[in-house]
Amino acid sequence: MKLELIDYVIIGLYFLFVIGIGVMLKKRIKTGNDFLLSNRKIPLWITSLAFISANLGAQEVIGMAASGAKYGLYTVHYYWLGAVLAMIFLGVFMMPFYYGSKARSVPEYLKLRFDEKTRTFNALTFAVMTIFSSGISLYALAMLMQIILKWNFDVSIWVAAGIVLAYIYLGGLTSAVYNEVLQFFLIVLGIAPLVYIGMVKVGGWHGILQNVDNAKLHVWKGMGSAATNPMGVDAFSMVFGLGFVLAFGYWCTDFLVVQRAMISRNLNEARRTPVIASIPKIAMPVIVILPGIILLALQSKFTGFELPHNANGDIDYNMTLPLLLSKLYPSGILGVGITALIASFMSGMAGNVTAFNTIWTFDIYQAHIQKNASEKHYLNVGRITTVAGILLSILTAYVARGFNSIMDLLQLVFSFVNAPLFATFFLGMFWKRTTSNGAFWGLISGTVAAALTQGITTAEGKGGWIGNIHHYYSGTSQAFNIAGISFIVCFIIVTILVSMFTKRKPDEKLVGLVYSLTPKEKDKAKVLYKNPLSLGLVVLLITVILNIIFFLKNKMNKLFDLPHIAAKALSKV
Repeated sequence: MKLELIDYVIIGLYFLFVIGIGVMLKKRIKTGNDFLLSNRKIPLWITSLAFISANLGAQEVIGMAASGAKYGLYTVHYYWLGAVLAMIFLGVFMMPFYYGSKARSVPEYLKLRFDEKTRTFNALTFAVMTIFSSGISLYALAMLMQIILKWNFDVSIWVAAGIVLAYIYLGGLTSAVYNEVLQFFLIVLGIAPLVYIGMVKVGGWHGILQNVDNAKLHVWKGMGSAATNPMGVDAFSMVFGLGFVLAFGYWCTDFLVVQRAMISRNLNEARRTPVIASIPKIAMPVIVILPGIILLALQSKFTGFELPHNANGDIDYNMTLPLLLSKLYPSGILGVGITALIASFMSGMAGNVTAFNTIWTFDIYQAHIQKNASEKHYLNVGRITTVAGILLSILTAYVARGFNSIMDLLQLVFSFVNAPLFATFFLGMFWKRTTSNGAFWGLISGTVAAALTQGITTAEGKGGWIGNIHHYYSGTSQAFNIAGISFIVCFIIVTILVSMFTKRKPDEKLVGLVYSLTPKEKDKAKVLYKNPLSLGLVVLLITVILNIIFFLKNKMNKLFDLPHIAAKALSKV
């Protein structure tokens, strides 16, 4: 991969621009709420784009392309079975509780609904998860700099971390949010042409059908058994483990994304933020998954598209997108594509670090160390925490180096934290009998169950630190099943059981925190796009239709192939 002067100029201008945003916003940051919460003054179109962009980091841009090459079209389940449905549920049902309670974070909501110990446990586990996620983004960014700029990996780590630190330290959450909007457009503009060029080179959809293993061109086929599909996942694990537990657990309880909706100007905009964000999410597989499929076709037709191996000797699927950029983009456009990747990594890292500093400052430091300090004091703590979060992310970046698919690592991390958390939230919001002790011990038991399951099972050489009772066909399958077990242990076995034998809070203390005890306010907006429920139903219908279409994929292949058939017929005339 050879970059020309114009490519370096584009990359350099981007770095200057993101740091410049932080410098400009520094004057507005006067209190801890300004730095950590943007003081709830961000307009709807900004929060919606930031909501989707905060997730559009390395785990999605690099991770989904890697999963596309590794597992094929089955990867779309992350979107059409998981993300979109969960985002609608968050906006319609859960945001009224988050926003209405005036909680500054997800753990703070847990304190209001349950107690301090439940809040603290979640704050600690979430802090660990955000650091891992941030480290993964940092690893991907440093890896890219190593390959493209020929920098030493260690140097790349520190330079990338320093740039992210600069604009978050200066402008806090507001800086991160506005940069996320910029990064969203950069990612789309930088990667969408790659899909077009790649499709032309392989001969369109017909070329995909002819050159990619048919097993990777299905979405539902072979789900009867984990042994009969490339993802190594059965239908139950896919629907329950991914579609319900992991997807809803991430989108409905992960403060990284929930935070983007909580900074909205009012409740209606807070509810619409995730629903509006779900619309472009439907189409996102075209940009982030299809490149992996295209690479498979290119490998069949041409030489020079082979993926390298990582330090463990495994095929490094994380290199799917960088490889395509280097092979298909000319100078100038290559600079835009590389900048898009850099933007995605910085977006993911910045989003996690801002979530980490908010959780640490409000839910750990203010709650247990310094309860009644000045706003300036919490502002300084937030900035110090930002530096600490960056340093910890550097450490976890080296952990990510040992995985050949960062998406598999992320799903494993989410199964430890988000799976039991969603079980606790679901019961707490919709079953008033859920007690503080039930929630606390449920969270602990779910996390322990996840750790033990990972310890007695293996997948792709990972896990089995206790023993090897069962081997999963893939890291993805292992993560989905761990999540399902964690949820069941937390939800059914512990939280409900403990709640039946412990004292719950009186009804008057649960108003606004439990669905059945909260007055229902009908949204007066008659215009479709202003009503969260109506808009959510439309998006849901589109998603269902897409699942039906790809369920009937064998028949659809003929439809996709019609242009090729027509061209052949015309050539004979």
